[in-house]
Amino acid sequence: MTEILSDEAVAFVADLNRRFRPRRNELLAARAARRAEIAGGASLGFLAETADIRAAEWQAPPAPADLTDRRVEITGPTERKMTINALNSGAKVWLADLEDANTPHWQNVVDGQQNLYEAIRRTITLTTPQKSYELNGGPYPTIVMRPRGWHLDERHLPVDDEPAVGALVDFGLYFFHNAKELLERGSGPYFYLPKMESHREAALWNDVFTYAQEALGIPHGTIRATVLIETIPAAFEMEEILYVLRDHLSGLNAGRWDYLFSIIKYFRDNPRMILPDRASVTMTAPFMRAYSELLVKTCHRRGAFAMGGMAAFIPSRRDPQVNEVALAKVREDKEREAGDGFDGSWVAHPDLVPVCQEIFDRVLGDKPNQLDKQRPDVTVEAAQLLDVSSTGAPVTEAGLRGNVSVALQYLEAWLRGNGAVAINNLMEDAATAEISRSQVWQWIHNEVRLPDGTEITADLVGRIEDEELVKIRKTIGDEAWASSRFDDARKLFERVALADDFADFLTTAAYDSID
Repeated sequence: MTEILSDEAVAFVADLNRRFRPRRNELLAARAARRAEIAGGASLGFLAETADIRAAEWQAPPAPADLTDRRVEITGPTERKMTINALNSGAKVWLADLEDANTPHWQNVVDGQQNLYEAIRRTITLTTPQKSYELNGGPYPTIVMRPRGWHLDERHLPVDDEPAVGALVDFGLYFFHNAKELLERGSGPYFYLPKMESHREAALWNDVFTYAQEALGIPHGTIRATVLIETIPAAFEMEEILYVLRDHLSGLNAGRWDYLFSIIKYFRDNPRMILPDRASVTMTAPFMRAYSELLVKTCHRRGAFAMGGMAAFIPSRRDPQVNEVALAKVREDKEREAGDGFDGSWVAHPDLVPVCQEIFDRVLGDKPNQLDKQRPDVTVEAAQLLDVSSTGAPVTEAGLRGNVSVALQYLEAWLRGNGAVAINNLMEDAATAEISRSQVWQWIHNEVRLPDGTEITADLVGRIEDEELVKIRKTIGDEAWASSRFDDARKLFERVALADDFADFLTTAAYDSID
């Protein structure tokens, strides 16, 4: 910890906060104002004032050598064992996640930075009573680190008696310790940028990058950023986000789970925008199809990479039938992405790396990517991105129960410091927990009824909580139950799912409950 939190590193983080925290605060206020306008009846669409950017001819810079081929990317937290497993996975890229797959316990934040420090220098090892873990000799995936979103603070590293910006803590520590080392190893400081809602937020990141490179003597443009388009307002500003980041640009990613959460959050009080059961909203739904095809067209027009979404399936060691059904769905999803022109896609488990790679190998042949695949056939209007009602699926009791159970199990693990949790053979993280709790809030507040006519109410959800917690207790046993935090998880779930006011992020609401 002393090495990561050296005086020089902390001073660099403090400098970033003094320079950029005020603008971050202004942008968060602008988010709230924009959401209030939408709630008041304003429309969401492509920006008239930036039409000239969309019409102009401009391109992303050529990709560095180790970011040219991104056909399969493995994602996961920077926990020590999972860091080693990710590096040994055979993937082209590892998304080293300090955001949705990581709980911001201070120990996790610092340990994650230490693990990345050692991973970059290829010195990371782990010995447990059961097993020893070490690197297998490579080749290793290119590391792309995902910091926290702009909305999260970090109280453990205050600057001028105020919490630091979590994103600047994550970025600053990583960049300070590793930028020069990465360059010497033929790579560079690469980032995934989450949760942004406008190109102005992307412009702030660009200014952070420019300043950080200058301050540490790193050549301008060394940093490369891939932006997750995982909020509905950002879907209308893809071109502008690419443009303001163009000196540091790598691509965009279709972050599907947070994207659905954003739609629920943005239109939570609009009865025409009710999303059905999470499992029934696939990437083939018309509004999701419009979003993903627009992303590919936009990226490839500008010479930027288009990255596909997550295959969250965790293979079962005991049930081959579960694996057979799930892997068929994974293959179908990845085949659709490769056929649409995506340059690569995400998986959550090492066993899925060869599945994803095989599909993209078949489409790419000897090419490293599909940047040459333009999509002139794609034309997307604003109404198509907002056409939620065409999904045509119901809200079911099974969907409601699933949301309650997943949210309770995930929040309990999150409170104990685990941000990536295998539940029912799926890797759940903060994004899927956000969908679960926000759907419950939306259904209650819009008086949604189940197919049998039963209205979804707080009382009904409370009864389902009781029943699902009984099932969970039977599954894990009384001893594990006694040391669990399910009581706290239930209180937190009810705070973010049943309260009259909608909490913008459950992680913000939960932050005070952890060390």
